[in-house]
Amino acid sequence: MKIAILGTRGIPNNYGGFEQFAECFAVYLAQQKHEVYVYNSHNHVFQEKQYMGVHIIHQYDPEDKMGSAGQFIYDLNCILDSRKRNFDIILQLGYTSSSIWSFLFPKKSTIITNMDGLEWKRTKYSKTTQKFLKFAEQKAVKSSNYLIADSLGIKQYLQEKYNVEATYIAYGAEPFLKQNEELLSIYNVEKNNYNLLIARFEPENNIEVILDGIVDSKDDKVVLVVGNSNNGFGNYLKNKFSNYQNIRFTGGIYNKEHLDNLRYFSNLYFHGHSVGGTNPSLLEAMATKALIVAHNNEFNRAILQENAFYFSDAADVKSLIETVKREDHDQMVQDNFDIIIQEFNWNKINESYLRLFEKSLQ
Repeated sequence: MKIAILGTRGIPNNYGGFEQFAECFAVYLAQQKHEVYVYNSHNHVFQEKQYMGVHIIHQYDPEDKMGSAGQFIYDLNCILDSRKRNFDIILQLGYTSSSIWSFLFPKKSTIITNMDGLEWKRTKYSKTTQKFLKFAEQKAVKSSNYLIADSLGIKQYLQEKYNVEATYIAYGAEPFLKQNEELLSIYNVEKNNYNLLIARFEPENNIEVILDGIVDSKDDKVVLVVGNSNNGFGNYLKNKFSNYQNIRFTGGIYNKEHLDNLRYFSNLYFHGHSVGGTNPSLLEAMATKALIVAHNNEFNRAILQENAFYFSDAADVKSLIETVKREDHDQMVQDNFDIIIQEFNWNKINESYLRLFEKSLQ
């Protein structure tokens, strides 16, 4: 098959969840002797034309000059280029800035779309933007030959809202096996004596709620808050919690070895995401045997089930900080690790996508 992957900033991953999946899946497809192309932003750090057997197509991306509006131009450039290449399948990861151009997709290609989370629910968006995102979602549903939902909640939503049958394929994670405690010295923390929060700085990720609860608990363990905080919300939080010496905003950390070790050696790992499907960072926490305290919602519960502690507000966080001891819950973290191996391993995910691709061309 001749396959294109678009909707990401490119590979190798230097950004986020979809990029990590695109890298894993594209390399897998190339190993299976398929002809694979991934669209990369023109300013991606990787400028070669091939990566581990995958063809890289760089397209102009003005996001650095225009902000989010630039994503629409980047997606347009990718779709226009796809019209020249006679792809059997185009895998579209997300739809926010591409679905308005869906009428330009090549008619002979099979369009398969991963519908991501319920983007219009994100509180960072204005009412006007949320209305647009609902429109974009509808366009993506109508213009795709096949839909993929990475959580059962999203699959059910698409069935109820649009009366369409999406294929449920989760996200994947790599079991973490190579611990390196020496890396902790870089972040001036000690094994099992710090708490960890990794998230994009957006209100629906409940960073403020978690930190409010930690402050109320009077617990003096170091809290590492990992994520690019150079936005309005990040600046607000850094200012609000500036007087608490144990709360450290590290900025973005993109070295996976460092992130995995920070997760593994943490006391409690806070996962505040409340919108979307299967969150990649949650699976990565499970894969590193972190003890997880998660926001109480259907998406997190569908993955973690009884193998986590849950919070809904700052009072819950305070209570958990004061009562949960890491050393008492080895079975819980082992159960999460086993679930990664059994249900969310990359081989299984990649094979599921490939089976759908083969079915779509029959």
